[in-house]
Parts: sequence; C-alpha cells; structure tokens
Amino acid sequence: MDSKFASYRESLKRERLKSTRQRDLIVGEFFRRHQHLTVEELLERVHRRDSSIGPATVYRTLNLLTRLGLALKREFGGGRARFEHSTPHHHDHLICVRCGQIFEFENQRIEVLQEKICDRHRFQLLDHKMELYGYCRSCRKQRRSDA
Repeated sequence: MDSKFASYRESLKRERLKSTRQRDLIVGEFFRRHQHLTVEELLERVHRRDSSIGPATVYRTLNLLTRLGLALKREFGGGRARFEHSTPHHHDHLICVRCGQIFEFENQRIEVLQEKICDRHRFQLLDHKMELYGYCRSCRKQRRSDA
C-alpha cells in the first residue's frame, strides 16, 4: 500500500492538486486491500474513521484516482460501478451472478490466442477485458441443495 499511496501523492503534486485529510483517508482505505469496491462499500469503511465524509467525496476521489491512472472503474452488471487498483499486469475476472463475488485470474495462453486472432484479422488491439459470469463453488453447492 505504501508505494501506491506514494504514487498517489506524486500524482497530486504533478497535477498541482491539494492533499486533504478526507481525500487521504479515502485513498488510504481504498489501497488497504485489493478489492473491487463500490462507492457505498468504500464509504462504509471510511465512515468507521470519519463519519463526516459523504458519498460525493468518495465518488470524486475514486474518479480522481481513475483519472490519475491509479484505479480502474469496472461495470460488472447490476448497475453499480466497482473500482479496483490499477496494476501493471493484465488480469481478467470471473463474476458470480448469485453472490457477486469477483475472482481475478491470469492466463498467458488466452493472451497469446487473442494476439494471434488480432494478427490474423490485421486488427490493432488497444485494450480488452474478459468477464466471465457464472456461479462460484459455494453458490453451485447451494443451487444443488436448493433443487
């Protein structure tokens, strides 16, 4: 977390933006663990330390982190954006449609195959994301026991 917070501080200086106590608290809480958080989930965590922070401040701070390249905004369905840390390596997601749990995975063979497909079609790939929707292990077990 320390290096990510340091990157955040450097980015603020470069952009000539102020470091505020509330913003720092939100960013620190966001970088504490690598998760896919909604504004509401992050607000709940931040409220444990400062109940005066409102949802608009959290939303603006997450949008700032996204603009600075330190966070990514993801839409996994359900109409609520989730934010995750930017990382130097590409990863994809498995999303459980029952409990909402999100699993990250990396697979080099998939990446190579995508490059080959782009080459075959003379297509210049700029970016991509893979999101696979289904049931996680525990929700699959629950579905079997519900039947």
